[in-house]
Amino acid sequence: MDSVTESAERPDLEAVLLGAVDDARAAIVEFSGEDTVGEYLGASFEDPTAATHRFLADMPGYRGWQWAVVVAAWPGADHATISEVVLVPGPTALLAPKWVPWHDRVQPGDLGPGDLLAPPPDDPRLVPGYVATGDPQIDDVALEVGLGRRQVLSRWGRMDAAQRWHDGEYGPGSAMARSTRRVCRDCGFYLPLAGALGTTFGVCANEFSADGHVVDSEYGCGAHSDTPQPAGGGSPLYDPYDDGVLDLTEPAE
Repeated sequence: MDSVTESAERPDLEAVLLGAVDDARAAIVEFSGEDTVGEYLGASFEDPTAATHRFLADMPGYRGWQWAVVVAAWPGADHATISEVVLVPGPTALLAPKWVPWHDRVQPGDLGPGDLLAPPPDDPRLVPGYVATGDPQIDDVALEVGLGRRQVLSRWGRMDAAQRWHDGEYGPGSAMARSTRRVCRDCGFYLPLAGALGTTFGVCANEFSADGHVVDSEYGCGAHSDTPQPAGGGSPLYDPYDDGVLDLTEPAE
């Protein structure tokens, strides 16, 4: 038998793999039961000798999931064999939220009344109270008084807080700050913080603005203490609107 005749007698490998739909369905039925297999969704090739047939999974709690059956065949084979049967999520599958490690689950704003939240061991934001913080104003006062807290904010903790405040809602990059040319550092409602952070941050004392919040010295708003009073006669005058004068029309039949 010459090579041409032999090639003609060999089944087409792609056709063999794509034709294994019934075998793939039977494998799912054997694995999970006939009632769990839905409509056929199609096939895709993993490589020239393997293909994956997909069926809709018809099971409670698995909306949008699919059965994937991998079949394989060697060139010249007249049938495919079942390699694997798995249940996989489809594009619209209902999935559980991504798992978050326990130590990352508490987010800013989660703390409520009565909750207890201890700092993690070796928290880089804190150092023992007897260790110098690097802030001369704090260290000098603590040394003179001879008293201190068990833990104080470390230099890393201060820098972390400063960056967070600078990038936050009351930083110079916020929409409110970008809407005005006036900044907090020269506002009468601005109360600078004590210590090294006082050069960059303070607390707003304007009840109509960021009252009680730490603000960046480069933050600004329209309620700056130097905001001038409106000039002129105020809003344009209009004739009073008489809402008692109405045009009555007969309803359409």
